Order: sequence, then structure tokens, then C-alpha cells
Amino acid sequence: MRFIYKAKKDGKIYEGSTEARNRFEVYQNLKAEGAKLISLKRVDAGIFSFEYWNEKLSTVPEHEIILFADNMATMLSAGLSLSRALQVTAKQTKNLKFQKVISKLNHAVSTGDTLFSALAKQKGVFNDIFISMVRSGELSGNLPQALKSVAKQLDRIYTLKKKIKGAMIYPSIILFAIFGVGVFMMTTVVPSLAKTFKEMDAELPASTKFVMYISDLLSEHFIMMGLLSFAFITASVMFLRTEKGAWFKSKLFLTIPLIKNLTREINAAYAARTLSSLLKSGVDIVESSRIAADVVQNRYFKESLKKIAEDLQKGRTFTESLRDFEKLYPIMFVELMAVGEETGSSSDMMTKVADYYEEEVNEKTKNMSTIVEPFLMLFIGVAVGFFALAMMTPMYSITQSM
Repeated sequence: MRFIYKAKKDGKIYEGSTEARNRFEVYQNLKAEGAKLISLKRVDAGIFSFEYWNEKLSTVPEHEIILFADNMATMLSAGLSLSRALQVTAKQTKNLKFQKVISKLNHAVSTGDTLFSALAKQKGVFNDIFISMVRSGELSGNLPQALKSVAKQLDRIYTLKKKIKGAMIYPSIILFAIFGVGVFMMTTVVPSLAKTFKEMDAELPASTKFVMYISDLLSEHFIMMGLLSFAFITASVMFLRTEKGAWFKSKLFLTIPLIKNLTREINAAYAARTLSSLLKSGVDIVESSRIAADVVQNRYFKESLKKIAEDLQKGRTFTESLRDFEKLYPIMFVELMAVGEETGSSSDMMTKVADYYEEEVNEKTKNMSTIVEPFLMLFIGVAVGFFALAMMTPMYSITQSM
């Protein structure tokens, strides 16, 4: 149940909200914080309330999870109990869904569960890396360090994702602008020219007929074309979210010349960073490989790591199994992993590999606009040239016949 309360602490009166099983639990929690309860009111979040839909429709962003891990590590290192640290963290977050999740964690911990088992019940919010590293931290008795490590690990992955998305903004804006200008030309300029051509009874080449056909479709059936475009985009997005669509997208990213090497390096960085963090936290290599398979984005990399985990259980070494996928992973990745395994420093070598490929991806995403710009200009040039040729050829014929 959700409650709104007014309390007094250190001479100051403040208001807040919390979730608890009953009013007595709210009183006990505030008392543990050194506060005195003044008033308490239960809030029923009905189906027509903003709070209800906000909680249902909201998601928990990655940066909230990172902040949660970092804050928990700091508070536990400072000597706060696990339950108290969870209470404070729940108050700090503004995300209603995450508040509820943390409240459930606190309830589970307060009733005797370990943090690991409580997190395992919230797999939709916390991923396998988070859960496994917390489990290792609890078993080793160093939970604050495990939380600090997982915060650092997730932050690196989150930062890398942001850089990749940022690099795609410029090409996306250019393509969107080209599409907008194209639609404008087809619905305003071309119809006027087409009318002139028909009046002059000019002989039209195939390219002009094609442009006029597209123009007629957009001009006369604009709403229908808009709906069809929306349906096509929706169907494409839904297909890409299916298993077959994910495989198609993964294959495409490993085929396109401009981005295939970047895709390999991004997934290699994800895999190496995850493996290094888990191995240093005490997770065995088989389980680490399985978890890493969930972190990488590309389906081919996922399957390779699952296969490596199976091979490790059969007695093969990591490098032996990795060499079966030399066409997938960068050569340097495979060779450095082999050196790490031979010298008994796999986790340290994986950290170095992750650092190297993260830096490579960082540099390439910085220069993405410079790399993509010539290809965009070439595309624009071809499109404009085709349009100009299609429209100018009949006009030239008309002037010649006069």
C-alpha cells in the first residue's frame, strides 16, 4: 500500500510518500530513521489516477540502475545497514516504478532474504551481470565493492551506447531532411511541370514518367500513402523485434561495409568488459560466458558466447573455442585472449582488450559524421541529378522543337 505522511526530524517538518504493508510498518520505518510521525494517509492509486498509469507505463532507465548501485555501495561502505540504505535510495529516486522495485527489495531483505535473491525476483529491472556480481559480493563478504564494480561496469556500457547513438544523429537528420524536401518537391514542383508537359504534348522519357508517377501518387493519394508508409514502418519495426528480425538485423550490421568492423568492435568490447568484471568478482568462466551472451547486442555474438560456454563445460579452453569464431571476432581480440589464458591473467587481459576496443569505438564514433558525410553527399548528388535530368530533358526537347 502507498502512504503519504508528514514527519518531524531534527526540528524540521517534512512530507513524503512510501510503500508499506500497513500503517505500523510506516511508523517503524520512520522511527528507525529518527523521525516522528505527525500524520499519515493511505493513497489508493486507482486505474484513473496519474500515479497508476505513470507507474504502469514508465520504465527504469539504465542511469537509474547505475546510480542505485553507486549510492548503495557508498552507503554500505559508510556503515549503513542494507535495509536502511535501500530506504534512503527509494526516497532519492523520482521514478515511481523504480521506487516500487526498491521497496520490494527492502521488504524482501527485511524478512530475511539476501540482496541477491531479492534482485533475482526483479530480473525485468536488474540484468544478469548485476545479479551475479552482487551474489559474488555477498558470498565473499564484500558487497560494497561488488556494487561499486557493477556500477562502473554498467556505466562503461551505458556510455558506449550513448556515443553510438550520438554518432547516428547527424546521418539521421540529413536523411530525414532529404526525405522531407523530396516529398515537398513531388507534391508542389513536379505537378506544375507535369501540367506543362501535358499541355505541350511533349515526348517524355522513362525517368520523367517515373517521377511523375510518384508525384501523382503523393499528390492524389497523400493520406493513403502516408498510412501505407506508417504501416510499412510499423511492420518493419515489429519484424525487427522478432527472432528472425533480430537475426536479419545482426547479419545486416555485419555485412554493410561502413559499419561491419564497428559492429565487431562494439560487441567485442561488451564481451570483454563483461567477462573481465565477472571473473574479477569471482564468477566462474562458464557462467561469465553465459551472462556475456546476454549483454552483447548481435545475435551471432550471442550464439558464439553460448557455444563457448558449452565448449568450456566439455573441457575445451576459452581460446580454443574462440578460434572457431575468428571471422566474427577481431584477430587482435582472439590473440590477446590467448596470451591472457597462457599467462594465467585472463581477467586482466580482458580488461585491457575492453579498454582498447572501447577507445577504438570512441574514436570511430567521433569521426562517424566525417566518414558518413561523403556517402551522404554522393547519395544526395545522385538523387538531385536524377531528378534534374528527369525534369530538364523534356523541357530541353520542347525548346528544341519550337
